[in-house]
Amino acid sequence: MTYCLGLLLKDGLVMIADTRTNAGVDNVSTFKKLHLHETPGERVMAIASAGNLSVTQTMLAILGEGMTNPDTGEVETLAHTPTMFRSAQLIARALKKAYDDLSPGLFKAMVPAGVTLLFGGQIRGGAMSLYQIYEAGNFIECGPDAPFLQVGETKYGKPILDWAMRYDVDLMEALKIGLVSMESTMRSNLAVGMPLDLIVARRQGLKFELNHRIEPDDAYFRELSDTWTASMNAAHQAIRTPPYGNAAPGA
Repeated sequence: MTYCLGLLLKDGLVMIADTRTNAGVDNVSTFKKLHLHETPGERVMAIASAGNLSVTQTMLAILGEGMTNPDTGEVETLAHTPTMFRSAQLIARALKKAYDDLSPGLFKAMVPAGVTLLFGGQIRGGAMSLYQIYEAGNFIECGPDAPFLQVGETKYGKPILDWAMRYDVDLMEALKIGLVSMESTMRSNLAVGMPLDLIVARRQGLKFELNHRIEPDDAYFRELSDTWTASMNAAHQAIRTPPYGNAAPGA
């Protein structure tokens, strides 16, 4: 399991992914799940993956080699797609092919084959976009009314995003909220873990303003975790005791 999130905001894009992969309690490894494609001044793209690692790696290899467009006969790669929508279509086709090729054998071996992706970025002349792409080859697009998408182990990190994430949140504030969402998930699920990879890209910047890996001994993340824990404890202690039953004050 894994946890990846994407935040599409007024000023740009934030994406965060953990690196833990788990094939059993005695086989825990680290693999990069945030894959970047950048041509400064021309295009900036990031793919975050959750699900079967072999299907994901096959999909990335197919993308690297390119896929033949059935309408034009030309080989398409992410380096030359004209729009983010066409890029999402290309990634969806590559993911569906990888899934269709590998899933029969994986299912026979009783291994889950599902993969879900987050794909975000911008191509010069077009809008910044964020998509969630499924192994069936379909996808959905993020919008201002709900400015975040999640894949993987989403339930533990979603409440903070529902409470705090808005389209007009500053990018670095959004990164902080996203890291709290990730910390909450790691606290509740051992299948999500360090290191964390993250990117920040501003609209029309056409480059990664921030491309960073947070290691387990990162001082800021430890501070964020401690501060969030203390704040949560203070918050619930500040709420008065429920006035119900024999345990109620003055009962």
